[in-house]
Parts: sequence; C-alpha cells; structure tokens
Amino acid sequence: MVLALVAGFVLLVAGGETLVRGASSLARILGMSSLVVGLTVVSFTTSAPELAVSTDAALSGYPGLAVGNVVGSNIANILLVLGTSALFVPLAAKSQVVRADIPVMAALSVVVLLLALDGVLSRFEGAALFVTLLVYVTVTVLVSRRRATGGSGSARAGADSTGPGADGPVRGATRTRRVLVDVTLVVLGAALLVAGARLLVYGASAIATALGVSDLLIGLTVVAVGTSLPELVTCVVAVVRGERDMAVGNIVGSNVFNIGAVLGLTAIVSPAGIAIAPEALRFDLPIMAAVSLVLLPIALTGWEVARWEGGLLVGFYAAYITYLVMEATGHAALRPFSAAMVWFVIPITALWLLSVVVYELSMLRGGRRRAATRTTRR
Repeated sequence: MVLALVAGFVLLVAGGETLVRGASSLARILGMSSLVVGLTVVSFTTSAPELAVSTDAALSGYPGLAVGNVVGSNIANILLVLGTSALFVPLAAKSQVVRADIPVMAALSVVVLLLALDGVLSRFEGAALFVTLLVYVTVTVLVSRRRATGGSGSARAGADSTGPGADGPVRGATRTRRVLVDVTLVVLGAALLVAGARLLVYGASAIATALGVSDLLIGLTVVAVGTSLPELVTCVVAVVRGERDMAVGNIVGSNVFNIGAVLGLTAIVSPAGIAIAPEALRFDLPIMAAVSLVLLPIALTGWEVARWEGGLLVGFYAAYITYLVMEATGHAALRPFSAAMVWFVIPITALWLLSVVVYELSMLRGGRRRAATRTTRR
C-alpha cells in the first residue's frame, strides 16, 4: 500500500514536470506571455494529476476521494504553495490577475459551494462548470493576444526575422524539431500522470480502509498534497528564475482548472454525478471559498504577496491540517483548538488584513493626488 502510494507520487511529479516543460515550451513558441502561460498552459498541465486522480477515483467508487482531492488541492495551492513561494521572493500580482482572474477563482469557489448544498454535483452542473472554464480560457487568451498585438511591433519583427531568407529553412527545421520534442514530452507526461494516478488512488484507498478513516480525509490531506507537488515545484522554480507572474498565474489558473475541469469532468463522467459528503459541505468547501476570497485583499496590498503574508498562509495551512487530523482521531484538544481558531486567530488575522488593505489603498490614493497636484502646478 505504502509502496504504491510512494510510486504514485513519484510518477505524478515526474509526469507533471515533463508535461510542464513540453507545454510551456509550446506556449512560448506561440508567443504567449509568462503570465498567460502561468494562467493557462502551466496551471492546467500541473493540475493534470488532480484530473487523473479524481476521475479515476470517481469511476472506482470513491467520490469522497475525488472531492477531497480537488478541495484539498485548491486549499493547498493557496495556503501552502503560494505561501511557500512567497517566502522565497515576494510575489507580484499584476492588475490583470487582481482585477479579473483572482475574482473569477473566488466566484467559482463560492458557486461550487452553492451547487453542493443539495449534497450532489450533478452532470448538468459539472457541464456548466466545464463550459465556464472554456469561456475563461478563451477570454484570457484573446485579451492577451489583443494586448500583444496592440503593443510594440517587436513580436511582429521577431516573426518576420524568421521568414524566408538565408536562415529561413534552418530556423524552420529547428522550430519543427522543437515542436516535435515538446509534443513528445506532453504525451509522455500524460502517460506518467495516468499511471501515477492509478497507483495513488489504489494506495490511498487501501490505506484509508486499513486505518479506518474516510476516503475524504485521505483526499484532503495525503492525495491533495501529493497532487499539488507539481504546482509547488513549478512555483518555486518560477520565483527562483524571476518569473513571479507565472507563479501567481499558475496558482490562480490551477484552482480555476480544478473546479472547472477536474470537478466538472469528473461529475460528467460519473453515472450519478459526484456525491458530496456532509463533512465536506460543512467545513472543507466553505474553507476553500474563504481562502479564495482572502487571496484578493492580500494581492491588493502593494500589488504583491509579501513574505510575511506567505508565512501567514503557510501557518494557516498547518492549522487546517492539524484540525483535520484531530477531527479524524477524535483528539481531546479538538474543541479548544477549534475555539481558538474561530474566536481568536481568524478574527485577528481578518482585522489585520483589512487594516493593511485600507492603509495601502489610502497610500495609493494619496500618491495619485500628489502626482495630480504636481501636474497641475506645472
């Protein structure tokens, strides 16, 4: 059981890394910016483990594992992955992400919570989520290409330089070779993901049965962290290389993909949709929605996720996992721990974030007024 779990993790990480390399290279050949690459190609490919695991779990009769994987992965992406990445380098959150993509992610999280109130995510609701994802991707790519076209002509110049000429055939052959290599990497990565997903679902479900815990808990913890490893690796590598936009875009796009494609497609392929466990509806889904909403004011503070904010996110994830373990084991400290989180830590943190947002917005308005005053005097 443990061997199958470890082997599944290894294959998922290897498959995710291979898939990211091929997909991101293909996207750059098409002239997409690092932000759009993070929001679409990289985030979708790093979310492929969630799609493989959830679909296989639902078809194998483990709906709790499928739901827990998506919900747990989205929570881990924001609290653990984004928080850990911000500890290395403060993450930039450009206006496009703040004004459009983060609100889309938060809205979808709230919508899923509302759709799950009846205890099931039907095929029709899954199809609606998937169509929403398609619209989101289409609009994101179109807006990005429109901005690139309306900007400088460097892209056109670069395209023209590879046209007919002395080096044309050589560059064309190199481009074709790169495309073939990238497509091979994508196919190989997808195969590794499928194999890893099968092993992971088998190992996780066997461990859950042996320990007498629910498949929802395994999905929220072990499987969720395991399938979020590609996002964690990608984000850390991105911030180390200076691609901070790609790191933020990867998390936001991955969470949107998890809801629209992973939950959506899993509900579509399941004969009766996905059953939502009462404990997920009572605690985990609201936490996912709340965490998504919290990301917006954090991004508004100075248009970046600072190191202290990253540390705060990681601390909250540790508290979330601690609560899940205490609840599963019936620990005596569960009640005082929950009371401390509900009545002290969360309100103080919310008040702190609100005060920081108000301060940053007031400073921003003050700077604009001073700039306008200087312009008037001139």
